[in-house]
Amino acid sequence: MSAELISILVLVVVFVIATTRSVNMGALAFAAAFGVGTLVVGMEADDIFKGFPGSLFVVLVGVTFLFAIARANGTTDWLVHQAIRVVGGRIALMPWVMFAITGVLTAIGAVSPAAVAIIAPIAMGFAAKYRISPLLMGVMVVHGAQAGGFSPISIYGTIVNGIVAKEGLPGNEVVLFLASLVVNLLIAAVVFVVCGGLKLARQPLETPALVRTGSGGDVPGDSGGTEERTTLTAPRIATLAGLVALVVAALVFDLDVGLAAITVAVLLSVVWPEQSKQAINQITWPTVLLICGILTYVAVLQTMGTIKWAGDSVAGVGAPLVAALLICYIGAIVSAFASSVGIMGALIPLAVPFLLQGEVSAVGLIAALAVSATVVDVSPFSTNGALVLAGAQDVDRDKFFKQLMVYGGIMVAAAPPLVWLALVVPGIW
Repeated sequence: MSAELISILVLVVVFVIATTRSVNMGALAFAAAFGVGTLVVGMEADDIFKGFPGSLFVVLVGVTFLFAIARANGTTDWLVHQAIRVVGGRIALMPWVMFAITGVLTAIGAVSPAAVAIIAPIAMGFAAKYRISPLLMGVMVVHGAQAGGFSPISIYGTIVNGIVAKEGLPGNEVVLFLASLVVNLLIAAVVFVVCGGLKLARQPLETPALVRTGSGGDVPGDSGGTEERTTLTAPRIATLAGLVALVVAALVFDLDVGLAAITVAVLLSVVWPEQSKQAINQITWPTVLLICGILTYVAVLQTMGTIKWAGDSVAGVGAPLVAALLICYIGAIVSAFASSVGIMGALIPLAVPFLLQGEVSAVGLIAALAVSATVVDVSPFSTNGALVLAGAQDVDRDKFFKQLMVYGGIMVAAAPPLVWLALVVPGIW
């Protein structure tokens, strides 16, 4: 049995054990990375550690730490109240507001994880306050980010269009952008209906989680009366200033969002230690372990050539249309656990030989591959999905993790053939 096949089977075993024995999947993945890396391919420990996602670790810790402080000092309550005012009290519009904001941020140049890291904690806090499905709100944020993710001036769009130009393939920036925009918009609309979005239109503005009783007593879950929620205290002003600084640092100066977030959190902790001392305990350490473990194992797979082996196997398929579908599937499956752009950068060149034959539309396949590799980013193993999971409030995390995993699985299974049928098979692009 080849080393590549062994590594894939070990990944399957990790999933089975984690599901049936309730063992943290990240811990299992670290053990698998050690076993496969050292025993199967003879990797040194340093080579395995190179795959540890240090930047994502800092993002998860920094962002959740900062927004735990914001939640403790009432800043998130204030933001939620202001958001309600903006939409005129129409709660049903809030998921779409979050979709639009993240879409605009990525369309004008923000990296998708940076946009999600900024918006997801606010959106998930709003979902907790107004009893909106966390899955609905999380999905809307991530699909919003991907909807704008391939604009001609976006990071993803620039990278993919650059790869296409480098490989000498015909490209169409407009088709790429519109394909991602339309697909993510349609998916968001379906999820909005399925996850109870229409019912939100009938939900009263004031819910038991937010109001005080007429006798002056607090309703369970209340963080204070309306006046308390709308008052800007010194800690809230400082936190808002810190959030603005985070946005500017990430979007304007292209600084690491994780390092910027943890710096702001530390500064707030120094000034107001009493409000911040419990925030460190609210960092979702099991989630951090899970994500970092899985991504470390995926890095081992990439290092040992498993991903390239799978891509080469598909590229050798005789029927171009079938090969195109399989490449979209590989992009979706691997991207659910790794970098979307990195996967596209590896798979587009693999598709060059039969694309140059002219039997498959290069523009259509590239757009289909881009969409397939990004709509799955709601998976809890991807950066965006991990940020949504980490930012969720007042939820059963194990249950929410499984919901995100199932939804990600549905995207992996359904998105590639649908975009393949729409963009590749007609051959008109």
